[in-house]
Formats: sequence, C-alpha cells, structure tokens
Amino acid sequence: MRLRPDDNVIIIKGRDRGKTGRVQQIFPKQGKLLVEGVNIVMRHTKPTQNVRQGGIVQKEMPVRSNNVMLICPSSGKPTRVGYTRLADGTKARVSKQSGEIIE
Repeated sequence: MRLRPDDNVIIIKGRDRGKTGRVQQIFPKQGKLLVEGVNIVMRHTKPTQNVRQGGIVQKEMPVRSNNVMLICPSSGKPTRVGYTRLADGTKARVSKQSGEIIE
C-alpha cells in the first residue's frame, strides 16, 4: 500500500466523493484505511461496563484504499504515487504529477 498515516487524501468514489481527510490508520491485509471525518456511520450500542450510556453513536469506518487518492503536497491536486531510488540507495515516494519527493 502506497499510503501512510498522516497523508492527506481525497475520496474519489462513493457517497463521500470529494471530501478530504487525514489518514489515521491503515489495514493492509484488508486493503482499507481509516480517514478522519469520512465514512461516518450510525451505530446502535447497548450499555455495557465500559460504555455506560447506550444509544446511537456516530463512528468512522474504514474505506477501501482504491477509493482514495493522495493529495500532492506541492500542487494540492490528487496524484498517483510512485517510487524512486535516491543517491544513497534508499527508496522514496514520488508524486507522479509533479515529480517531487513526498515526505
């Protein structure tokens, strides 16, 4: 998966299309990631020892990774991510749109 936590992404498919957010957590085995403020659903919860108050709770759910695109830090537009080898032999992520290295 080419995305990392704290990357800014835009949703390109689904009901939240066009929304942007920061990646909070990545689930590589499922091919999903948790994006802040996106894919919010209502969950009905029962009161338990941990949760005293039951009721309807709003919760963020993971989104499929193929439905998001990284926002290029330099141009602010959606971009694909590639890799390149640096002079010291390490791999770095590169924006396909601008060609700049993504930190």
